[in-house]
Amino acid sequence: MGSHKYMSELWKKKQCDVMRFLRRIRTWHFRQLSAVHRASRPTRPDKAKALGYRAKQGICIYRVRLRRGGRKRPVPKGATYGKPTNQGVNQLKFQRSLQSVAEERAGRRCGALRVLNSYWIAEDSTYKYFEVIMVDPFHKAIRRTPDMQWICRAVMKHREMRGLTSAGKKSRGLGKGHRYSMTIGGSRKAAWRRRQAIRLRRYR
Repeated sequence: MGSHKYMSELWKKKQCDVMRFLRRIRTWHFRQLSAVHRASRPTRPDKAKALGYRAKQGICIYRVRLRRGGRKRPVPKGATYGKPTNQGVNQLKFQRSLQSVAEERAGRRCGALRVLNSYWIAEDSTYKYFEVIMVDPFHKAIRRTPDMQWICRAVMKHREMRGLTSAGKKSRGLGKGHRYSMTIGGSRKAAWRRRQAIRLRRYR
């Protein structure tokens, strides 16, 4: 087995003494840093490599700190001015995952870079920490690599804002199999619109 295989096996045992100690040290260190900052190297080299990271020019890692928990509705004194079904304030959950939000914040911070992927690295009682793999689409080392040229296209601008990354797709209900029949045709909205329409073809 290679070194990355041993590393991934260690990360599977997150409750072992070594990993608990490492997580305690790392979360303390990450709390002292700013919410979005560049990391010199990936915390999980095996995971980063599997998700497309390469130690070459034009690819970098950004670490993002996010506050854990649900989303409280931002209304004054809890007054939603609506019907009772929409009067909830406290026990609401955001529709996207924290990992997707982390990608979005990294993408906003570095507008010229493209978000390739991201992964979880640590969490404590208050925060979750993710590392986001960012790619410079105008760097020659990226533009000359056939495997990376797809991310240089104009339609790949701000993939994270449009739910095109792996974390973003999860909240859209996309996938294959019997569980994903609600999004056949691109999205929930497209599937709903197609099923509501009546098509009376001339020859049928």
